[in-house]
Amino acid sequence: MDYRTLGGTGMQVSPLCLGAMMFGAWGEPDHDASIAIIHRALDAGINFIDTADVYSQGESEIIVGKALAQGRRDNVILATKFHGQMGIPVDTPAFGPPQGDPNMRGNSRRWIIKEVENSLRRLGTDWIDLYQVHRPEPDTDIEETLSALTDLQRQGKIRAFGSSTFPAHEVVQAQWVSERRGLGRFVTEQPPYSILVRGIEADLLPLAEQYQLGVIPWSPLAGGWLTGRYRKGQATPTSRRGERLPARYDLSIPENQRKLDAAEELAVLAEEAGIPLVHIALAFVAQHPAVTAPIIGPRTLEHLESQLGAAEVTLSADVLNRIDEIVPSGVSISRFDEGYVAAALSDPLLRRRRTT
Repeated sequence: MDYRTLGGTGMQVSPLCLGAMMFGAWGEPDHDASIAIIHRALDAGINFIDTADVYSQGESEIIVGKALAQGRRDNVILATKFHGQMGIPVDTPAFGPPQGDPNMRGNSRRWIIKEVENSLRRLGTDWIDLYQVHRPEPDTDIEETLSALTDLQRQGKIRAFGSSTFPAHEVVQAQWVSERRGLGRFVTEQPPYSILVRGIEADLLPLAEQYQLGVIPWSPLAGGWLTGRYRKGQATPTSRRGERLPARYDLSIPENQRKLDAAEELAVLAEEAGIPLVHIALAFVAQHPAVTAPIIGPRTLEHLESQLGAAEVTLSADVLNRIDEIVPSGVSISRFDEGYVAAALSDPLLRRRRTT
């Protein structure tokens, strides 16, 4: 594989990042099967693995740690995340209102300093290459978060830190605070990005190029919509993810029907181009000049094998132009696929002038 520089860190990473969300109770509960997937990815040249504490409530980190314990840790750029609710049943939503101990989550110094130790223990490592804030938290001052992360970096427990699913204006705010306060800065952003979720093309991706941020998009297959399994006239696939996130898959929702229409057109385009739709979807994301490495999240070895070849695919201008016709640039078909709804959109009182 041709390796890419991760933002301005100097770390060299593969053009595909192995996401570990599906390892554990959320996807593949067999640890040996998950470890086999990780080892196959490493053997294929992938040297970049991304996980998070909330994935199956720490089980994903444990599995990744087991896979790297067999003499492979030094050759891997290892990323994990914090923010979501910990200490709750594995099927309980990890984001949204607190479901358990409200201090076992979030972006406070108190939680960051404690949770990094938990992640290090589960991963079986002395350091984390990239430690990421999984979501913004309006109630926590960004200086509080950046200060704690800077301390961890200076202690050598983390090599670099970044954000995930931050709106562009909050990325700018964090950069400003880092500069004004003499703190370390976010060097990466991990946003949702796919052919069906293109909103970040309007602001975040140009911003990432300006600030030399590494961009590690999640869900480049749009949560399975771009695997070729979603076709008109066929039964809608079922999955545990669909059960957990019905707003992204329920075809009675108009936006999801529009996603099905787009997926059908893209499947036809793939057939005409003679390229698997999975490869088109991944190559589309990887070819954006601001993107470092899209995250693939296989649940099975077969899923991994079907995605590895995308690293060798370059889409022609004709194919890219047809994609733009099906889903225009800068358009996200459904807000529910963007992973985070700002308080200004979710709370009507923040959009309405108060009257006496």
